Formats: sequence, C-alpha cells, structure tokens
Amino acid sequence: MIARINQAVEWLLITVFGIMVLTVTWQVVSRFVLGDASSFSEELARFCLIWLTVLGAAYIVGQKGHIAVDYLYQKSSPQRQLVLMKLVYVCIALFALVVMIIGGGQLVYITLHLGQTSSALQLPLGYVYSIVPISGLLMLFYTAHNWSKEGKA
Repeated sequence: MIARINQAVEWLLITVFGIMVLTVTWQVVSRFVLGDASSFSEELARFCLIWLTVLGAAYIVGQKGHIAVDYLYQKSSPQRQLVLMKLVYVCIALFALVVMIIGGGQLVYITLHLGQTSSALQLPLGYVYSIVPISGLLMLFYTAHNWSKEGKA
C-alpha cells in the first residue's frame, strides 16, 4: 500500500512540476517573443509552486529526507536513538495535525465560504489551498508508517 501511495504522490509531483515548467516557458515566450505577457501563466505557476512545495514536503517526510541535525542522535545509544526518533515523529505529527490539517482546513473552509477567487484564472482559492490539509493527512500517514517501522526494527 505504501508503494502505491508513494507512486501516486510521485506522479502528482512530476505532473505539477511539468505544468509549472510549461507555464513558465509560455510566460517567457509570450512576453519576450510575442511581446504580450500572458495573463494566466504567472498565477498558474504560483499555484503550481504552492502545490509542489507543500506536497513535496509531505513526500519527503515519508522518505525520511527532512532536514535533521543528527549530532545528538549519532552520539546516543540505540535505545536513546529510538526515543529521539519517536520524539521527532510526535513533533511532526503534531505539526501536521494542528497547523496543516486543522489550520489548513479552516483556511480552505473560509476561502470557499467567502467565495474568494484568483484574479486571472477565476479559480476558487479554496481549491488551491486544499493541498495543505491533504498534505497534512499524508504527513500523518507517513509518520504513523515510519513509527511502526521503527518499532519493528
């Protein structure tokens, strides 16, 4: 199951990155070759960057590739390493729950409720921000998976 989720997230990240590259390329061509800047491309590229960053952060948590200062971890005994690793997982889970799921969910709800739309694409901003709670759920899933793997090791 974890392999399928990883593959789905990887493909989504690749697709969003591809869309962003094409959009930025079109922006450059329309501005410097055609002499008339495209109105939608800057906004779409910004939204792609938001999705790429937030979803990529969740994916990195699953791959255990997040930034870490591991001096204390490396100098600790194996039992203490397990305790430190679980402390890190608790911090990640709390951040994902409070900031990303609860806070992000409120952000999505408020922007959809108020009917806020983007200026060029006229896209409801709640759809753009929906990646925040989705990524929070993904972070919680990955954290629980990594926790269970650490317990078996």
